[in-house]
Amino acid sequence: MFLQSLATAFPPNSFSQADCLSALRESGAMGRLRSGSRSILEKILSGDSGIAARQFCIPDLSRVFGCSAGDLHRIFEVHAPLLAMDALQRACGRAGIKASAIDALLVCTCTGYLCPGVSGHLSERLGLRPDAFLQDLLGLGCGAAIPMLEAARGILAAKPDAVVATVAVEVCSAAFYLNDEPGVLVSLCLFGDGAAAAVWRGSDSGGQLRFHGFRTLHQPQHREKIRFVNADGFLKNQLHREVPELAAQAVAGLYAQRTCGPDLVVSHTGGRDVLDAIGRKIPGICLDASRGILGEHGNISSPSVLAALERGLRPDTENVWMTAFGAGFAAHSAELTRSGAP
Repeated sequence: MFLQSLATAFPPNSFSQADCLSALRESGAMGRLRSGSRSILEKILSGDSGIAARQFCIPDLSRVFGCSAGDLHRIFEVHAPLLAMDALQRACGRAGIKASAIDALLVCTCTGYLCPGVSGHLSERLGLRPDAFLQDLLGLGCGAAIPMLEAARGILAAKPDAVVATVAVEVCSAAFYLNDEPGVLVSLCLFGDGAAAAVWRGSDSGGQLRFHGFRTLHQPQHREKIRFVNADGFLKNQLHREVPELAAQAVAGLYAQRTCGPDLVVSHTGGRDVLDAIGRKIPGICLDASRGILGEHGNISSPSVLAALERGLRPDTENVWMTAFGAGFAAHSAELTRSGAP
């Protein structure tokens, strides 16, 4: 399948790491933590985390830490469709199509649950045809975007004349949780909200990027090291200190199976430690686009690899290698090759 357009969307409310620390203090939530936990938050949010700013859907971040599980769900229910709609409208505009031209819409998310899913909300708001195929992919965590693209490729293999849209959207602030576990504290300092959308066709109109070479790796023995757990109705991120090395090892294994020498590599942002670990495992690899997204937006979970792709793409980019990883533990990769490239 061939990429027609790519677009991202972020909420208008931007917070520096210092702003996030102030919000935590103002909320009174830090007073419920042990002194050691408060020190972890202060160290990360005041230090060099590789993150300059993050964007959140609600303007008053301090409110999040007093929300009930139901309140957080409502934040997701209101804002996930809006963020996704913003990204998809931009992607459609760049592709020169109306939403009514979309034959299939795939949406991935892990920071909330709606039934009908986000895809149904988008169909209604953007005016998709009643016979458009809608599919929501849930439970794939931060790595979801690349398996979603492989699912889109399968649709286009069956219906080559179709127009397929894909959207990754996360309202990570709707999954914020606070207790004394180090993984919870680190997660609170990394994640932001955002969305990324793309439009695909089964044929090339000249010089477009072809998606191919999907690979995946599942390691369920590491499931408890990175996953969401239900904590009295709240989504609590479980994050083990071994995750950076675990991700780096998996990514290096996938990179060794690539079919081309890429002139652009984009990764799920993870965090500074994750990107540093990947750099150590694959010497000489350049992750500037991913580091740029991390710095400007934080870890936005599943949309992050597509946001890095949008940031890094140039008209002369011929070969892209992309990777994403997360809950499962699972890691995925794929390639984009411009038609006509050697």
